[in-house]
Amino acid sequence: MGLLSPISAFALFEECKDLFPNQQIPSTPQAGRDLCFDDFAIYYSPLDKKPIYTVERLNGSQLLAPHPRRSNQFYEEARLPMKERALISDYRGSGYDRGHNVPAGDMTGEKGMAQSFSLANMMPQARQNNQGIWAKNVEEPTRLYAKRVLGDLYVYTGSTGSLGAIGKSGVIIPSHIYKLVYDPSKKLAWAYWVENTNEATMTPPISYLELVQKTGIDFHLPEDLTESAPKIVGKAPLNPKPKIGGWYPVFFDQYSAAKVDEIITKMKAGKVSSVQIQYDRNTDLAKQIAGQIQSQTDMPVGLTQSSPPESSTVSYERNRVVAIIHSK
Repeated sequence: MGLLSPISAFALFEECKDLFPNQQIPSTPQAGRDLCFDDFAIYYSPLDKKPIYTVERLNGSQLLAPHPRRSNQFYEEARLPMKERALISDYRGSGYDRGHNVPAGDMTGEKGMAQSFSLANMMPQARQNNQGIWAKNVEEPTRLYAKRVLGDLYVYTGSTGSLGAIGKSGVIIPSHIYKLVYDPSKKLAWAYWVENTNEATMTPPISYLELVQKTGIDFHLPEDLTESAPKIVGKAPLNPKPKIGGWYPVFFDQYSAAKVDEIITKMKAGKVSSVQIQYDRNTDLAKQIAGQIQSQTDMPVGLTQSSPPESSTVSYERNRVVAIIHSK
């Protein structure tokens, strides 16, 4: 795609048609720009500053191979005119995560991993939704299914609706997020449909036709589909209670006695199996939280430092500390 390519409702994807099942490009009334990457493609909305949809082809044997290290280097998409780009600054302080449409966890090569951090691949996503229910009950089951089937799996991801906008660029906050999974070997398709809130719960997957009706996008899948999710998808609980039998993050931008006391109370009540403190730069805050928890409980608290590489174009929330609470 060149910078002068017209914005159109008729996406071409001339350089990456093989990423689509039978090279069939979806039809949508939304005008956008088609962006080809090595391992995925994006139909991007210059108006909303986020993907209309993305597509990737997953292969189980590739997913089972060693993966490259997560790059964490978010970058602004240089192929888009400045007025159409989402900016790093749009997300800073917004309260929303830069939510991947094509997950970094799906990338099996270093180049694809790096490309997946393009802001053209991001949507403003509720933080606990992104790191909790979406990662554990949508993305991970999709990879698990891909690892157990023969041949390629095709996955479309996108968002719709509006809860407002963030940043000076006006990046639209979607009200709902979806992921459509298509297994051509079994002529099987289903879609996850999730509210973009921290309180969202999982509901049963919807049919392909329901997704077409909700989004207005015709993905041109075969008409003779089996429209029910396979049993493997149902392994994750449909309505998980994040604080019972799972995990959830507690975010600290500064010390909060109330948050620490809540964690300790649940630990003393026998509702917590382990606590992991993740930090980058703010070692003092991480140690303060861990020390306070350990002073009042018998449970050891793990400390993990994760430092993303520096970049001249990226600003990280380096001072944040996250307590990952694993529930019984």
